[in-house]
Amino acid sequence: MGEELLTIKSLSAWYSNEKMILSDFSFALARHEVAGLIGLNGAGKTTFLKVLSGLLPTFRSEGICFCSSPVDFRNRDFKLCRYTVFAEDNSFLYFTFREYLAYVCAAYGREVPDVSELIQGFHFEEYTNTLLRELSTGNRKKAFLITAFALKPRLLLLDEPEGGLDFQSTEYLYQQISGYKEYGTVLFSSHILESITLTSDRVFVLEDGRIRQTFERGQINAEDIREALHDENDR
Repeated sequence: MGEELLTIKSLSAWYSNEKMILSDFSFALARHEVAGLIGLNGAGKTTFLKVLSGLLPTFRSEGICFCSSPVDFRNRDFKLCRYTVFAEDNSFLYFTFREYLAYVCAAYGREVPDVSELIQGFHFEEYTNTLLRELSTGNRKKAFLITAFALKPRLLLLDEPEGGLDFQSTEYLYQQISGYKEYGTVLFSSHILESITLTSDRVFVLEDGRIRQTFERGQINAEDIREALHDENDR
């Protein structure tokens, strides 16, 4: 693994009554890598991404560092380094894609980039000036994905990004994820083995809020990951 971008030591997270969703969760991401997160329903994938996104305050950890310095997930400097696309997102429903992109770029202090290639790649040409509330689930996902890849944050978080996409857009998504290492690091969760095996440099298998197994580059194949998930299901 290369130079570390984000390290987390002994993270625990919960929603209510301290019923732990994540427990003793230790984790490290390298700079310029694609890391896949896979596990059965309830393993804690989305919860972990919510913690990283500053949306879940009920957590504790023995240490969190970003670029070798202690960090608070809700700190503005960290927020400007990451962007999250969730599996389901009903925010900004009365924005068009163009308005949303302009809003996000302003919030991150960036000029609005040329996104014509991304729009074409995701087959989104017809919907750029449509309210997000009027888009299908898949097209709304495309709006957020185009924004994410246009923004190019140092840490890109994707929660089941292929959900709702058509075949051609899914293929294009895999290309974008694989090529993102030029700009930064991607951490994405998925329940589709193809997305994990085609794009990831490392794969983390989650079970009961902990990383049960890690597959490094050269060890990543669908059969072994499937076996790890089946072993988990048999417990």
